[in-house]
Amino acid sequence: MKKYSEMTREELLAEQKTLKERYDGYKAMGLKLDMSRGKPGKDQLDLSMDLLNDPDYIVDGIDLRNYGILEGIPSCRKLFADLLGVEPKNILIGPNASLSLMFDYMAQAYSHGLCGSVPWNDIPDIKFLCPVPGYDRHFTILDYFHIKMINVPMKSDGPDMDAVEELIKDEKVKGMFCVPKYSNPQGITYSDEVVRRIAALKPAAKDFRVIWDNAYCIHELYDEGDELLNIFDILPEYGNDDMVIEVCSTSKMTFPGAGISALAASDNNIEDIRNRLNCQTISYDKMNQYRHVRFFGDVDGIRAHMKKHAAIMRPKFEMVLAHLENELGGKDIASWIKPRGGYFISLDVMNGCAKRTGELCKEAGVTLTTVGATYPYFNDPNDSNIRIAPSLPPVEELDLAAQILCVSVRLSCIEKLLGE
Repeated sequence: MKKYSEMTREELLAEQKTLKERYDGYKAMGLKLDMSRGKPGKDQLDLSMDLLNDPDYIVDGIDLRNYGILEGIPSCRKLFADLLGVEPKNILIGPNASLSLMFDYMAQAYSHGLCGSVPWNDIPDIKFLCPVPGYDRHFTILDYFHIKMINVPMKSDGPDMDAVEELIKDEKVKGMFCVPKYSNPQGITYSDEVVRRIAALKPAAKDFRVIWDNAYCIHELYDEGDELLNIFDILPEYGNDDMVIEVCSTSKMTFPGAGISALAASDNNIEDIRNRLNCQTISYDKMNQYRHVRFFGDVDGIRAHMKKHAAIMRPKFEMVLAHLENELGGKDIASWIKPRGGYFISLDVMNGCAKRTGELCKEAGVTLTTVGATYPYFNDPNDSNIRIAPSLPPVEELDLAAQILCVSVRLSCIEKLLGE
């Protein structure tokens, strides 16, 4: 088929008529399909039910049911240290979600400063760098603290580092959020060069922090996943030991509402955070920490468990990608990246067509992530990016949802070309 941009008006109208008949057929089905969030499906959650078998809660002479052990039980700290490639002393175990760890860290910076720095609340007009398209929850945290968000374009190997290196010359720029492996939503893993350039940054702000949200550190779709350079191995080369705060969780490994999170950081940062935690809580859920240690055993146990997730996720991703290729490929109206892991597919449609695509999907019973959410302030300057979350729907529902999405993209682009 011709590219839409090369079609005559008559050809576009004929194509629109055919697509509208398909679309009306989908609408008549009265569907309610959800591709809005990266939630694990029921079959994924079922993989972790053995967690609920009651273990012995007296471990190494410690009664896990009681107060204490603020940093997390030693076996759990070691499990995450092995996963992230740091020492156990540089790990803190948190609550069920890494989002809480990030929010609390930003709150600490805002109200009390970091490692003795001036509280950010005392500095007017502070800013944060946001690789885009990016994770909406990062933007929500920054917006809550009234921190100005600065877009940094994502390239094929990570954030535009020329832009980052220029922007950090401003001492009001206090940090940057990153999803370095299988980025949300594009599925990009930062190259070694990008990781090294981030590790080597010399920001004007001495309390500049990179929030290294390694949410998909072990969420492969294929046996040969992407490799991410361990930034903690190279930070000391540049005297930047304190610049990075890494977080991850078991939210998409076991139970999103009942998992555990972990934070990795330098000795100085760990001590600084621990001082705040000593006022914030007495201990997080040690019983749940031990459940996870017992369930996984070690990092090899995590890898084996995540292969089961991959076996469920891979067909879903491949189905959506096949529909994108079959329905949108060669028409010059959309582009996408084929991720090798993570939870999302990032679809870029013709400029000015993403919101309309979202409207058409909604009318036909398909809920997408709110269009624009992948940019700060919900302001996608090109109105082009759509985040697809294939994980939650059963395969048969996902098949229909992907078809409706593709037809909606095609209809919205034809409307744009026809000037409707």
